[in-house]
Amino acid sequence: MKTLNDFNFENKKALIRVDFNVPLNEKFEVTDATRIVSAKPTIIKILEDGGSCILMSHLGRPKGFQEEFSLKHIAGKVEDILGVEVKFVADCIGEDAEAAAASLEPGQILLLENLRYYKEETAGDVGFAEKLSKLGDIYVNDAFGTAHRAHASTTIIAQFFEGKKCFGNLLAQEIESIKKVMETGEKPVLAILGGAKVSSKITIIENILDKVDHLIIGGGMAFTFVKAQGGKIGNSICEDDKMPLALEILKQAKAKNVQIHIPVDTIAADDFSNDANTQTVDINEIPDGWEGVDAGPKSRKQFHDVVMQSKTILWNGPLGVFEMESFAGGTIELGNSIAEATKNGAFSLVGGGDSVAAVKQFGFEDKVSYVSTGGGAMLESLEGKTLPGIAAILE
Repeated sequence: MKTLNDFNFENKKALIRVDFNVPLNEKFEVTDATRIVSAKPTIIKILEDGGSCILMSHLGRPKGFQEEFSLKHIAGKVEDILGVEVKFVADCIGEDAEAAAASLEPGQILLLENLRYYKEETAGDVGFAEKLSKLGDIYVNDAFGTAHRAHASTTIIAQFFEGKKCFGNLLAQEIESIKKVMETGEKPVLAILGGAKVSSKITIIENILDKVDHLIIGGGMAFTFVKAQGGKIGNSICEDDKMPLALEILKQAKAKNVQIHIPVDTIAADDFSNDANTQTVDINEIPDGWEGVDAGPKSRKQFHDVVMQSKTILWNGPLGVFEMESFAGGTIELGNSIAEATKNGAFSLVGGGDSVAAVKQFGFEDKVSYVSTGGGAMLESLEGKTLPGIAAILE
């Protein structure tokens, strides 16, 4: 696996695929700069080597040239975070882009315009990738969030940099973190899967059963397992058509000696709102007209005990409707447990949109080992798929 450390960037132009697809408000101000901050170590390392950086990214899903998706809106923010002047060019291929790249001096940064202004980017067009490749000497992929897409700038372009391509620090960290959970992690290994639906996590469950010792199933998807085993779940969310599959998963886990932990009690609400009436009930005995919205106190204690005995922890998905303050308790307590285990030496990886949102919202970001920057890419990695953006560098 080639990383930045395998190259000397002195007097070289590094063409870096970053993921600067950041949220903007109506004034075009960046509201969450996490992805820009995450790319900083790679960019600074290359500049300190005496190289220059040409940054390429997409922003949103523009249909042709749409002003609101221009990367010029974020150039100032990128400059603030990196502490280095950022030049901007209003194209990503062609004469203007080539001239701007050619005139770049060591220690300088150039930000290209939105790659997705060209439909050839998402189509994985070879000609478009070749035009991009003319801008740099060494190709660096540091965009884990788009590594699962075979786009021109994330995958196809690598063929034009034989022997001159590598992973950036962020992407290398992502690969290492997932490897720790899936292959090299210290046992016992625990996976915590939450969220609403079993259907969205089936392939992950099937892939990780060979790799984990414990599996906590929480959130809305737990009710499909509860009902499948004959429990009364009231009005709780449930995928009835996935009940046979839930039973099959339990059977497979038993055969593989994996301990599955399902909530034993739940906070039930009489309405899906923050102000609903609530009661704590046995998860198998939820009354009609009530729905489970968070893990109950016994479940939280049970999960805490499992987390504390684990040495490698993957967390993907919340334990309840954490977006509503009244039902965030289970997710917060789980976060506290994982933070404590991490402090005691466990390795903890958090990935997937909702868990990352919860970790940020409740201040656990610096209390876990690693927070993944890629939602879809992270999930596909956990499913055991080889991501095209990663394969292209390894080839």
